Order: sequence, then C-alpha cells, then structure tokens
Amino acid sequence: MKLYIDIVSAEGQIHSGAARMVYAPAMMGEVGIAPRHAPLLTQLKPGQVRVEDLDGEQLSFFVGGGILEVQPHLVTVLSDTAERTADIDEAAAQEAQKRAEEALANADDKVDLEKAQAQLAEAAARLHAVKQLKGTTGN
Repeated sequence: MKLYIDIVSAEGQIHSGAARMVYAPAMMGEVGIAPRHAPLLTQLKPGQVRVEDLDGEQLSFFVGGGILEVQPHLVTVLSDTAERTADIDEAAAQEAQKRAEEALANADDKVDLEKAQAQLAEAAARLHAVKQLKGTTGN
C-alpha cells in the first residue's frame, strides 16, 4: 500500500511523490500517517516532516509551521516556509537562532515578545532538523 504526499510552500512545490509513511510535527505532537489513515486536518508547528518512500529511503523536510491535511491516500503539507533539510545552511541556521535569542532578550512589549518567541521556535527547529540529519544533535 502507498500514499501520495505533496509538500508545498509559498515559493512552490517542494516535494511530490509516493510514500509508505509520513511523519509530521503536529501541534498535538508528532503524527505518523500510513496509507488509509483517517481524514485529518491539523496545524503544524516548526519542525521536520519525514517521508519514507517506497524504497524505504528516508527523506527529510523542514517546515516553519502550516497545515497538514490527510486523506486516506493523500497527505498535503501547506507551509509558508518549507525546504529540504539537506539544503539548510547550518551556519545560517545558527546565526538566525542567535538573532532570535537577542530579539527575545530585547523585546519591549507583548507583541515583540510573541514575535521573538515564534522566530526563536522556528530557528531552533530548523537548526535541530539539520543537526539531526547530520547526526550531531547530541541526543
């Protein structure tokens, strides 16, 4: 059995293909989706979407949040920001996390604080995804 997955960002389609399993960072926790999964619509938090293709290869994508729609044989990920984890520049991700931490420390009001927290969550998730792909998370 197989399912199809489409990962789409504001820039366009990131991935489309057949899969055995899909794992996504839903707000309620990581969800695993197999063929014939019950329909589901949920928000995603920043993190990794992992796809096990029909050959058993693991593909990894970073999403900065978004929406996950699951139908029995189709998974759609819609995200403002999505990219292949292998394409993430680790040094740039570290710098983004540092800038987000500084913005959080210098937040003047509730709006600045919430924006800085969201930026930090996304930057930390991006950095974690690239480190996990390289096997350097320290876990």
